[in-house]
Amino acid sequence: MNVGSSPCRVETSHGPVEYAAIGDGPPLLCLHGAMGGHDQSAILGRLLAPEGWRILAVSRPGYLGTPLGGRETPEAQADLCAALLEHLAVGPAAVMAVSGGGPCALHLALRHPRLTRALVLVSTCSGRITERLPLAWHILRLAARFPRLGALLRPKAASPGQAVKRGFRDPASRRAVINDPEALALFTELSAHTRSRLGERLAGTVNDVAVIRSRDYPLEDVAVPTLVVHGTTDPHVPFAAHGQQLAERIPGARLAALAGGEHAAVFSHRRQARQAVAAFLAGLPEA
Repeated sequence: MNVGSSPCRVETSHGPVEYAAIGDGPPLLCLHGAMGGHDQSAILGRLLAPEGWRILAVSRPGYLGTPLGGRETPEAQADLCAALLEHLAVGPAAVMAVSGGGPCALHLALRHPRLTRALVLVSTCSGRITERLPLAWHILRLAARFPRLGALLRPKAASPGQAVKRGFRDPASRRAVINDPEALALFTELSAHTRSRLGERLAGTVNDVAVIRSRDYPLEDVAVPTLVVHGTTDPHVPFAAHGQQLAERIPGARLAALAGGEHAAVFSHRRQARQAVAAFLAGLPEA
C-alpha cells in the first residue's frame, strides 16, 4: 500500500482538522493513540487495512495540525470526525482506532451511526484506565517540554532493535517483530514519529490521559458492527478488563484475541490481526 498524499488541513462545520488520504476505495477513518497524529493514524491503516480501502488518517484535536481548543471531550472529537466525513462527502466510513483513539471512535458510533459503517477497536479501553502510567509517558512528556532532552532521545530511536526492545517486554514478541520486515519497518517508523515534533503532540496526549482515566462508555448502545483486536497480556489496557469487556458488552461484537500480545500486539501478531480485520471488513453489508 502506498504512503499516499501529504496531509492537508480543512475547515469543517466543527472547526479545522488535519488529515491525509492513502489509496482508493471505500473510506476507512483511522484514529491514532497518545503521542500520535495523522502520521501514526496512517501507520495503523498501512499495518492492518486490506487493499481496496481508502485510508483517511486523522490528527485528532491537540495533535499536529488540529488544534485542541474546545474539543477536549471524546464527544466533541467524534463530532469533528463526522464533520470531516461530511465535508469530504464520502458517505459512511469504517472507523479503526488504536489505544487513546478508542473513546473518539466509540462516540462516533454512538452519536453518528449513519456515518459509522463499522468499528475496529485496537488495544482500546472499555472504561476508565486505572493502571499506572508507564515510565515512557513521563519521559516523553519531559522531552516535549525540554527540546534538548528530546534531541538526546532521537539517536536511539533510529535503531530498530532499540525501538523494539523499548516497545515489548516479551522476548517472543520482540523476535516476531524483528523477523517480520513489514512490521519492523512500520514499528521503527512509529517510534521515530513518536519522538519527533513532541511539542505538537503534547496537548492532545495530556488530554487523552485525562479522558481515559475519567470516563466510562455506554457500550451496550453501540449499534454498528464491531471488531475488537486486543493482546491478552496488554500491560497498559488489560485484556480481561477492557478487550473482553468491549466484546461482551457491544452487541454482536467479534473478538480477535492475540495470544501473548502486549499493547502493540498488532505489530508482533501482525498477520493474525490483519487477517481478522480483512475478514471483518469483507463481511460488512454494503454501505
